[in-house]
Amino acid sequence: MPSKWAGRWAERLPGTRLDLVPVALAEQWAAILDGHVDAALVRITPGPGQPSDQVSVIPLYREEPVVVCGRDHYLAAADQLSLADLDGDIAWQPLDDPLEWPGGRPPGQRPDQQPPGAAEAVALVATGLGFVVAPLSLARLHHRKDIVSIPLVDGPEQQVGIAWSSDRSTNDDPLLEEMVGIVRGRTARSSRGIAGEPPSARSPRTAPKGDRRETGTPGRGKPAGSRKRAPRRR
Repeated sequence: MPSKWAGRWAERLPGTRLDLVPVALAEQWAAILDGHVDAALVRITPGPGQPSDQVSVIPLYREEPVVVCGRDHYLAAADQLSLADLDGDIAWQPLDDPLEWPGGRPPGQRPDQQPPGAAEAVALVATGLGFVVAPLSLARLHHRKDIVSIPLVDGPEQQVGIAWSSDRSTNDDPLLEEMVGIVRGRTARSSRGIAGEPPSARSPRTAPKGDRRETGTPGRGKPAGSRKRAPRRR
């Protein structure tokens, strides 16, 4: 999805560069607050991790979970799976797992040593040993020929949203407003940002060609961060 949104940005604001940068899940809020990115696609997790008084967040969609396992694993033959199907097998749970599990862990036998992130977990299951449950986008990001992803019908979904520092306002930053409008599906005609303005009103406020806006793509357990350097979240 970030690449699709970046394409829409390029169509509407061809004179303003937008860069996609990866942000680690554990660093998604810090990236926003320290100005590393102007906005970020973040995984909204429960608990005290989100600095709710320092960031503005708009929920966008919920991601379905999938079971990732080796292509020759017995689970790979299923069209879909339930939590009960996973009992008894080895469950890898990355240390940055964004999913909210009852009891804090997925079903199955959980080894004491767990992989640090989704990429390492996928490498383990590719050997045929156990499974990992991940949001669909992470499974797609780390897909390889020797693994499969199977829908988990009763697993925990993951809320994804766009976030930015509460020190900034979409009312005062037309480029930030444009980005929020794009990810929310607003058309160019209905946009309240720069792209929705008539040319006569737009020209004084349009960023110069040297301006740079950066939007991150999800990496290993990484939300997408949106980074816009000139006008100065995952």
